[in-house]
Amino acid sequence: MAILKEEEFRLENVLRIAQQMSAAARTAPKARGIDNLIIAIVDKEGIKKIAERMQELSKQGEGFSFFSRDANNILNCEFLLLIGTRIKSLGLKNCNLCGFDSCEEKDKHPKIPCVFNVNDLGIAIGSAVSIAANNRIDNRVMYSVGFAAVNLNLLGEDVNIAFGIPLSISSKNIFFDRK
Repeated sequence: MAILKEEEFRLENVLRIAQQMSAAARTAPKARGIDNLIIAIVDKEGIKKIAERMQELSKQGEGFSFFSRDANNILNCEFLLLIGTRIKSLGLKNCNLCGFDSCEEKDKHPKIPCVFNVNDLGIAIGSAVSIAANNRIDNRVMYSVGFAAVNLNLLGEDVNIAFGIPLSISSKNIFFDRK
């Protein structure tokens, strides 16, 4: 008779859900069917690297002070899902949602995102976290984690916007009731 205690397969369970979250993000609807997303799963070693950069960034001023809290928080998670987007206009003639008259004009400003890239990213994140929620995996969408990942170039040089979703299984959600 074999008895497997939950602690023996907890990491495998979180990794399996992170993989399913990646699939949900990838298959989420994209404007014009154009996929500019980059999705990655980060293990403990990578989490430590991101947390270290977050601690460094927290010293840049008052607007970044919460990065330290978030860095300490992610050190307690099992895996981390990163979802980012490339900044590429979709070749529309004049949607004007980015503030420019055309995609050609917007493309002269490569750091300014196309609204559809950001919208697609949000939809993908929503799809991913719904998988976590449906499987009772504690999570939280964190701008600070994504900012540090972009700062470290973890998703590639052409990714300028990303969010991190730390994942955990514990008796109490470690991502809430934070100080």
